Amino acid sequence: MVLAAITRFAAGGVVVAFLCAALAVALLASLVGRSVEQLGDRFGPGATGVLQSALGNLPELFIALFALRAGLVEVVQAALIGSILANLLLVLGLCFLVGGLKHGTQKLGSGRARSTIVLMVLSVAALVLPSLAQFVHAPASKHESTLSLIVSVILLLLFVLTLPASLRKGAVEPVEEGMHPDAPRWPIALALGLLATAAVLAAFVSDWFVYALEPAMQTLHISEAFAGLVIVAIAGNAVENVVGVQLAARNRSEYAFSVVINSPLQIALVLAPALVILSQVLGFTALTLVFSPMLIVSVAIAVILSAFITFDGESNWIEGVALIAVYAIIASTFWWG
Repeated sequence: MVLAAITRFAAGGVVVAFLCAALAVALLASLVGRSVEQLGDRFGPGATGVLQSALGNLPELFIALFALRAGLVEVVQAALIGSILANLLLVLGLCFLVGGLKHGTQKLGSGRARSTIVLMVLSVAALVLPSLAQFVHAPASKHESTLSLIVSVILLLLFVLTLPASLRKGAVEPVEEGMHPDAPRWPIALALGLLATAAVLAAFVSDWFVYALEPAMQTLHISEAFAGLVIVAIAGNAVENVVGVQLAARNRSEYAFSVVINSPLQIALVLAPALVILSQVLGFTALTLVFSPMLIVSVAIAVILSAFITFDGESNWIEGVALIAVYAIIASTFWWG
């Protein structure tokens, strides 16, 4: 983070400044993940997944707001879809791959997995409806800003209504032989204090990240679509990247699934709607829920594929490889814009 601050305010290469800012975002996200993990056994898989995803998405929220202030709407739209893709395909695939190779077939918690993935499908379907109205030239397409606001409010209400069920503690996972459930844990005050500190620092680091992003894209000849879909999405979701894979490797598969799947769910239900509303309230470049056709097709493929694979409540390494392969193909198609 010190290097990120130095490269932000001192003269230097734009690529170095961008890499330092991206690393700082990832480290802050990792700190959030580690702090929430210390609270996991106290709250249960459901509440842990919701809390971790909410706080883990803070860097992405700040990055998106600063990007909208800079007029990078295409980057923000690609980052929102890219975050859903990264979690449903790349991160979930890595969890299945690492956990499957180390422990064989893993359980995801059948009832919770099905209800969460169904809500994921429904929320993403609602998120893309303004885009479909635009593609078919429906009368609503002339009112995309108003329609986006209406959909955003409905999605936020849906999140509030489903939150109590998501926070239900449920059963505690069995502990694998060799693990140490009674290992020393951080005091709650320490964990919460680090979470608050990371949230404040995330605002500064996200500003530095966006400041370095645009010149870095020009220097490296990276399109706005690829930058948002891959680079911003992965940097902003570092919590799920690190913590989810760590939990799967420790055979805490239900926790891993809850952490990973709650992030794209909250992006669809909370982050994207909140950004639509905040962009207009704060006077930034207006964000709507009208995405490009390729982004819509990509997220539809990701949601359907992840739902099909996880609906049985089990995972294995072959499914993980398949998810990662699909993500690599989708990312490649956006390299040129």
